[in-house]
Amino acid sequence: MKEGVCVLPASISSLTWDELLVMTGAFLLRSILASHPHSGWQDPPLYGDYEAQRHWQEITVNLPIQQWYTNSTDNDLNYWGLDYPPLTAYHSYLMGLWARWIDPEYVSLMGSRGKEDPAHRTFMRNTVLLADVLLYFPAAYAFAKSIYPYNSRKSALALALITLYPGQIMIDNGHFQYNNMSLGLFILAVGMFWRSYDILGSVAFSLALNYKQMELYHALPVFFYLLGRCLQQPGLMGKGLKLAGLGLAVIATFAVVWAPFLGDLSLTSQVVQRIFPFNRGVFEDKVANFWCTLNIAIKIKSLLSQEMLAVLCLITTGLLSLPSNLHVMLRPNGENFLYALVNTALVFFLFSFQVHEKSILLVAIPVTLYAGQADKERYSAITSIWFLIISIFSMFPLLYRDGLGLPTLSLSVFFILGSHYTKFLEPIRAFVVKSPNSKRVCPIDSPWKFDQLVQGGFLISMAGCITALWAFLCVRPPGHLPDLWTVIICAYSALHFIGFSIYFHYLQIFSDTVNLSEVKKSN
Repeated sequence: MKEGVCVLPASISSLTWDELLVMTGAFLLRSILASHPHSGWQDPPLYGDYEAQRHWQEITVNLPIQQWYTNSTDNDLNYWGLDYPPLTAYHSYLMGLWARWIDPEYVSLMGSRGKEDPAHRTFMRNTVLLADVLLYFPAAYAFAKSIYPYNSRKSALALALITLYPGQIMIDNGHFQYNNMSLGLFILAVGMFWRSYDILGSVAFSLALNYKQMELYHALPVFFYLLGRCLQQPGLMGKGLKLAGLGLAVIATFAVVWAPFLGDLSLTSQVVQRIFPFNRGVFEDKVANFWCTLNIAIKIKSLLSQEMLAVLCLITTGLLSLPSNLHVMLRPNGENFLYALVNTALVFFLFSFQVHEKSILLVAIPVTLYAGQADKERYSAITSIWFLIISIFSMFPLLYRDGLGLPTLSLSVFFILGSHYTKFLEPIRAFVVKSPNSKRVCPIDSPWKFDQLVQGGFLISMAGCITALWAFLCVRPPGHLPDLWTVIICAYSALHFIGFSIYFHYLQIFSDTVNLSEVKKSN
């Protein structure tokens, strides 16, 4: 990542056969999932996330915009009321117009609840595929070309990691959501930051945040990285102008998105309350984070009030996020930015308030971005793949309830085999040593003991996953502990995530020191 305005390489617009093959395969895998069940399939009265997305289309095309977030006879907020920012509502409105054009019964007010006939399921699946094709795939391609503008093989591998990660495929195209919209905008923003298009990146990230509030997982690294970029500018005037430009870009984007809701303060307040409903608790269902795991031994949900838990989560998350973000502010380069995205999102998942098991995607996607250029650091590829596998494992109970157990396992095996074939699971044979004025590649004659330890840990970890899945699928839990295997899967995953958090923080803050010390030893 270079200072100033970057000239876009000519090769960034050239789609190679490898890259086309990756995106075609990613599209076909998603299309195949259309024949599988979805969240809430034949499960009245609320059905599931599929019905939530359909219901938002129904509400937005039938009611005036001022009533989208307000409880009324026609909009019962207890039945999948809108609880995402306005950009989600606008997207639902556009999809609702499309639905009404195909068949008005798809979005009939009150009369379309629970609709899931084959034709409607095909339409809904196609809306997700459309978001993949128009936003998620192009954003992934742009990022891959940003980090490897002149190496088509490596850009294809980076593209494959992002588009073939089973977790995102299973949640969006299986379970049924539109994470590809907010994550696509996020990936686009990171690619723009990588090429030093900071204002455009700020606009793209603001749009991501206005699509799903969970993008707050990434907001601190973006803020501190851009602050560091401002501090790098020559002179007080240069710093001020860059900061003002970024601030205006963000404020203008928010103002445009929120414009219909800003004329009435009570309406604005209602939208904010819907977006941040603190009455849901510290975590929902069983989730692989610190608080849920701690709750197994110490019933914190019973011992502490909602308000106390919220404050505890805020303090813990804020303090643990500081080291990574202060580091990226002081050293605002591309590698540190990716580290900070991974580390902060993982801290938010482990310690923040109101965490859902699907929120692990907000960590996994930055990991796929980081793994795509992991050859720049010693032995970071296998740990990234290891993390991605555990992230899928942590969501398995949710996906299994949706009838998606078999495709989840199949895609996971495919992902592991693909990672092995592309040598992401092998020890790195060289690494880059960075100094203030240069970089040089240092070959490794044989795997280091640490690498062998990581490989051994990976194999033991996978054996534990297989054992837990076998118990989940084949062994009936005790009658007084019906969720035993789900709890074990979540706790096992949480312990991994805590270990990964320590590891990635270590890499961000000490990786340069480690590389230089290893070179001195080898010399």
